[in-house]
Amino acid sequence: MAELGQAGWAGSETTETGRLPLKNKLILNESDPERQNMKTYFYRRIFWMVLVVVIAMAGMALRGAETTGLAASTWKLGAPVVTYWAGPAMTDVVAKQMADGGFNLVWCTSEQEMNVAQQNGLRAQFHSGLISPASLDNPAAREKLDALVAKVRTHPALYCYFIRDEPCATDFAGLGRIVAYLRERDPNHMAYINLFPTYANNKQLGTTGDTVTAYREHLRQYIDIVKPALLSYDNYRFAVAGDMDQYFLNLAMIRQAAQQAGLPFLNIVQAASWAPSMRVPTGDEMRYLVYTTLAYGAQGISYYVYCCKGHTGGIALLDGTPTPIYHALKSLNREFVAIATELQPLSSLGMYHAGMTPTGTVALAEDAPFRLDPPVASMPYVNMKPVQGILLGYFGQANKVNVLAKPTHVLVVNLDYKAEHTTTLIGPGKLEVFDATARTWSPAGTGRAELRLSPGGGKLVRQTKQGFFRNLFGIFH
Repeated sequence: MAELGQAGWAGSETTETGRLPLKNKLILNESDPERQNMKTYFYRRIFWMVLVVVIAMAGMALRGAETTGLAASTWKLGAPVVTYWAGPAMTDVVAKQMADGGFNLVWCTSEQEMNVAQQNGLRAQFHSGLISPASLDNPAAREKLDALVAKVRTHPALYCYFIRDEPCATDFAGLGRIVAYLRERDPNHMAYINLFPTYANNKQLGTTGDTVTAYREHLRQYIDIVKPALLSYDNYRFAVAGDMDQYFLNLAMIRQAAQQAGLPFLNIVQAASWAPSMRVPTGDEMRYLVYTTLAYGAQGISYYVYCCKGHTGGIALLDGTPTPIYHALKSLNREFVAIATELQPLSSLGMYHAGMTPTGTVALAEDAPFRLDPPVASMPYVNMKPVQGILLGYFGQANKVNVLAKPTHVLVVNLDYKAEHTTTLIGPGKLEVFDATARTWSPAGTGRAELRLSPGGGKLVRQTKQGFFRNLFGIFH
């Protein structure tokens, strides 16, 4: 600054110290033509430099959005998702059956099908072969994809775009590109991808290590590279030989990954048999799948399959006749939405098993804030045998500081899908029980709630706000 002040601008004056503030130097001798020319040149240089930087940054943002998925997403989960896999073409008859069955997200392949969905109060998952990473590298296909997205993105029924089922980690880079492409052009709608279960092998996952190591790395890469808006996976529980052993492990790993990434998750559960080794679930087993999924904090559930050649069971036959599973789900789907809606503003704080503790589960502590009376005795878990006991899913407001959050809600689930069970829940204050059919809360007593649980079913219980704040400030301690 001293050297600049001493040299000065042409015709300028200096102070006694030979230094002038730059802003003052620029207003001296305003009538000097040379000064005016220099000012004009200076401002023009600044203008063009700024313009070049802005254009470069905009270009980088557009390219980066396609490859890194950093474009802002305005998609919202909305009502908890109830959907299916492999269903019929969307006609008015089909849509009415699905709406009556408590489904709220259906598959559509055309604008006409989305019109049908809208007329029946359903949301649409749009599926087209153009919505693929390969389209981005083919100018003709990309032009068609641009036109397709521009056409459907404003449709009132559109909820999400279907992209891919069960990708390998080697596919993640391409999937990240298509997800970012869609997010850039339509940030209001999710790009949907479904992942493998834990029992997929290393080659399928594209990662190495034991079951937990390989699957955790698969999830990490998927979230980091693809940047999804929701996690979805499938795990099929019921074999002819017994109950597969990684069901709860998979739920726990997906829940943990979703929480760490700040994402909701959806569980695709079994509703059919497609091989001699797999059995068709009963209505009580479907209730078990619905309530265990809820207890682990899911905000979406899907069923494999609705109807599909080569499958038995399912939700409807190929001629459209509803199956026993459809009739079971008519109420279960509505219960899922009702309970998940109550839990949506909360965070899943933990899942605890009383009785058997299969792989990936945590035993309920004796001094837990919500516990059972009498306590359920610990039982050894035997692989492929039905899990016995009671599951408690804790929920509450997440803390933004590193302090253990206190649960205010608990979903109590009977893990025996063959028999009803009655238990008493002990809580830290006044309790209320949720009626998932009427969507109402009823007082249950101070500190105790007797619960009658259907086979595989559950009850949502909460501590009243008054009781919570009294307990929080130690009035009852």
